[in-house]
Amino acid sequence: MELITRKTVAEKLASHLHHELSLDSLVAWAESALMDGEFDPAHLPTIRDAVARIGVADVRAFGLTWEDCEQLLKQLGYSAQVSIVAR
Repeated sequence: MELITRKTVAEKLASHLHHELSLDSLVAWAESALMDGEFDPAHLPTIRDAVARIGVADVRAFGLTWEDCEQLLKQLGYSAQVSIVAR
């Protein structure tokens, strides 16, 4: 597994929010990252905490709301924006 950075986590969240990555797949990635991943040491606590939070998102008591994603992205140094477009 490659080095997991803040950008890596933000990209995974973005893929989930764009419906390109299911919640189950996102959680599986996070669980695998926690077990076998190497986190960027410059931002270790932030990345580890975000990945751990994502890893429990499949548990009903935790879930992963839009607000949760916004908060995680903010902690990672990113922000979410919504774009409404005509089809």
